[in-house]
Formats: sequence, C-alpha cells, structure tokens
Amino acid sequence: MVLYLPPRGERSFSQRLCCLFALLLAALSATADPRSNVILVMADDMGWAQTGYYGHPLLKTPNLDDMAKSGLRMDRFYAGAPSCTPTRASVLTGRTNDRTGAASVGDSINKQEKILSTAFRDAGYATAHFGKWHLNAVDTPDHPLPADDPHNPGELGFDYWLSETNQFNLNPVLSRNGERVQLQGEGSEVLVREALAYIAEQTANDKPSFVVIWYASPHRPMQGTDADAKPFLGLTDRVSADHHAEIVAMDRSIGMLREGLREQNIADNSLVWFTSDNGGLPNIDYPPNCGDVGRESGAIEFEILADGCHMGIYPDTTGHLRGFKKDFYEGGLRVSTIIEWPARISPRVSHFPSGTVDIFPTLIDVAGLDPDAINKVHDGISLAPVFSEEPARREQPLGFRASGGIMWLDNDWKLVNNGSKSGKGAYELFNIIGDPIEQQNLIELHPDIAAGMRKQLDAWSASVDRSMTGADYPEGKVLPSGRQPTRKREQEK
Repeated sequence: MVLYLPPRGERSFSQRLCCLFALLLAALSATADPRSNVILVMADDMGWAQTGYYGHPLLKTPNLDDMAKSGLRMDRFYAGAPSCTPTRASVLTGRTNDRTGAASVGDSINKQEKILSTAFRDAGYATAHFGKWHLNAVDTPDHPLPADDPHNPGELGFDYWLSETNQFNLNPVLSRNGERVQLQGEGSEVLVREALAYIAEQTANDKPSFVVIWYASPHRPMQGTDADAKPFLGLTDRVSADHHAEIVAMDRSIGMLREGLREQNIADNSLVWFTSDNGGLPNIDYPPNCGDVGRESGAIEFEILADGCHMGIYPDTTGHLRGFKKDFYEGGLRVSTIIEWPARISPRVSHFPSGTVDIFPTLIDVAGLDPDAINKVHDGISLAPVFSEEPARREQPLGFRASGGIMWLDNDWKLVNNGSKSGKGAYELFNIIGDPIEQQNLIELHPDIAAGMRKQLDAWSASVDRSMTGADYPEGKVLPSGRQPTRKREQEK
C-alpha cells in the first residue's frame, strides 16, 4: 500500500491523524488473513423440488429460500452420480467417480487421488469434515468410523473430523477424530453447531477454514422430531412426514449456519455452497404394495415395515422431472444448488449446466489453490465466470458413469443409457430445454446429433477406463491402500 503524505510542515493535525489511522489499517490488513472461508454443505437424497423456492406443496424451507434470494441459484446443477458414494468422490476430486475407485455405493476412494481437502490444507487452511462420510469400504459394527480405518477423513486431508461412515438421525453417535462420542440433538443441527465452534476457533487464530458438512438427511431410515413431523401428519403418511421433518430440521440448521457466520462477522467473506448428493427418493412403494398393510393397520411408526420393504415419499420429491435416485434421468441427477458469497456474488438465477465435478476446479480459481492440486485428468471446469455472468454455453460437456448407467450432457442435449455402460442397453436422446420432463426420445429424429454425442461419449468413457487402471497416477497403477472388505454393520446397541 502506497500513501501520499504532504511534507511535514504542511500537515495539519487532522491530516497527521488520518495518515496515522491509514497506516494502522494498512498494518492490520497486512497481518490479517484475507482468504475466504469455504463451506460445502450437502443434503443426502434430497430431491430437486423439495424446497419452498421451487414451490413444494407441503414443505417450507425459509432459510434455503432466503439463501436462494441472496446468492447464486443454480437451476441446472447435477450430482456426479445418481447415488451417494460416487458423488462424494466427485466433489473431493473433480473427477467422475469411476476414475477414483468409488465406482458404486460403499466403495473406498483411492488414496492416490489428489483431494480437495489436501489442496486447502496445503494452502494454509484449517480443514474439517462433519457428518456422513461413506468413502471408506469398511463398515464396523461397534464404531461409527474408527481411527484405524485407512480411508477415514483424517487420511484424506482433513485436520479434524466428526463423522459417521453412513447414517444417523437424532442424538447421533459419531466419531470425533476416531473417538466414539454420543451427542444430543437433531443430527443436522448437531453438525452445524459443531462446525460453527470449529470455525470460530480458527477465526480466533486468524486462519481461514475449509469445512465440509455432509448431512445424513433426509436419507432412509428417517426419524424426524415429533414437532417437525406434526405439520405434515394428516396431509401425508408418517414415513413421508418424517422425511419432510428431516428437511425442515436441515433447513433450520442452514439458518443456524448463516446466522452463526454473521455473529462471527465472517459471513460476507464466507462461501457457502449447498447441494445434494443425488436426486430424490421415489414415490412408489417397493416391492410394490409393501406399504399397503402398514397404511391400513396403522403399523407405520418409523420407516421400514420389514427388511427390504420401503414406502414411497408423498408428494413426490422431483416435481415434474422424470425419474428418481439411481436413475440417469433428470430426477436422479439434477439437484437443488445455491452458492452464497456476499462479498463476491450478487443474487441471480443461473441455468448454466454444471455439476459437482466443477466444485474443485472452481475453488482452485476463487480460493487461490495450487492449480496442480487437482489431477490433470479431471472432468470439471471452473464456474468462477458464472459467479458474475451467464456464459452463452458450456464448452466441455458433462459425462456421467456409475452403477450400470451412462450419460452425456452437452448443453441442451442429453444422451442417456439407463441400463448398461457397456452400450448394450437402449440409448435415448432428449432436448432438456425443450422437453425438461424427458418424454420425447429424439434419437430417431436426430440421428446425426446422437451419433456425434455417442462418439464423444465413447472417447470419454475410454478415458475413464484408462483411469480405472491407475494410468493417471504417478505409479501408473492402483496401489493397495488398506482394508477393503466391507463388513455388514449390526444395529448400534
């Protein structure tokens, strides 16, 4: 900072005072850390339409609604896969899940991957994970996430973690850096309370925070508080009421987070990115009719009537979009997403096609991370330009491949095969802008477009195949990285 000072004899007392004050401010700004806090927030199985701002007929989400009015609401944002583990891997690597070892639910992420949390830690940030992890293959019956698990958050770039391998609800039992702890309260609120305490401690030490809050809500099994479920009783069944209750509590916790950042005077310089890990749950009982007995007898108290029997969620979770979780139709992949950063983002709505693979490249740009912190072979792009204006089109299409399905999204056009990544299933072609509910398969009407997209998709998929062999790692192969066999979790006693 350069200050013009008049010659000493020409300075008045007020000028000298102002100059001293300016020097003091310059000294303070030189010692304070100007970097923004970055907080990634992710719901679990929340459908695209399950917010007030999208007009859900029952749910009220005042905090998400206000966040959407205050930040960048992204209406065409896609989870990396239509299921949990794969999407989480895409967030932390900027790569489609099949490249990372996390091909399907319950897989562990390869420890050779370049991880977002490590990039932040190397840049001088305090790093912490709160909530659901699900990037470790080992599921132990007596501990939420052991310290000796080779794929726990501490092994993947997080200084501090309060986590669970999979699911939790009220009064959760979590792992604090490997130590089993019982906490009191609604699960989403517990996570935010703990995260705010962590951020406050780092702020007091003039250190920016990179914090990941991954809710377990509203994933099955669902357990809302009676107070949160009460407004929905009589309007839908108890299972759906508990599902909605979990979203209400999650929305309230988001209000706690935003208010907590304001109370710490760091809200303006904090980037909060909210999304979901996949599309919503189906409104169909499965197996078919399994919920009828429970509804007729009033036996529905918690969520699962019997092993393998799940009730559908009413009203449906995806609005007009086709499909649900595990589908490669829009309902399985498109998710509610908001980015709030008062210092940098003015309120607006974006229709730019983007996804969780874009988070890492974007944060490299806006948080000043090392550009080499991400694997050179990655699938995302930086959304930093979208923070200020709407690009005309996305130059790099988005590819999706997980659990037997495959998809290629090129701006308005979408080529999808819901059945087989080997190409043996039927491909469909949709124009998402003209037909957002995916009712008109245009593959016979536009074979030239389909053929061009299929060529791009096949080339991308071949690249993913090479990544699966470890070709993108310095070693040229995937190395053994710890315990792999999954053990079925017993009920916590």
